Amino acid sequence: MGKIEWAGEATAALGVSDYATSLAWYRDVLGLEVVFELESWKWAQLQSPVSGLLLGIGQSEEVKQGGGATLTFTVEDIDAARAYLEGEGVRFDGETGQVEDMVRLATFYDPDGNALMLAEQLEGNRR
Repeated sequence: MGKIEWAGEATAALGVSDYATSLAWYRDVLGLEVVFELESWKWAQLQSPVSGLLLGIGQSEEVKQGGGATLTFTVEDIDAARAYLEGEGVRFDGETGQVEDMVRLATFYDPDGNALMLAEQLEGNRR
């Protein structure tokens, strides 16, 4: 099994307590452009000033004060990337999930327990 085939995109995902207020703040105050929104999931991705780095915001039941982003790395093949990481002893949180017909996601942890995520854009949703 080879190394991970990166897709050149990452999303820093932040949990927010009020989706509409936060979306307006990131869009209007910081001036970030909304590039994707799934209102039914209270989720949006905004283009950061860094090429290939998106900011994702999503409504969360419990938001830890002081924040904390989950870096979400887009890969070409999530199953292959996960198999490689598991082969390296990396711990994952449950099974790989799927959001409708848009994206597959898998949460994993670094040695300190920091959550990171892999994402694979499904056919028709690739940027």
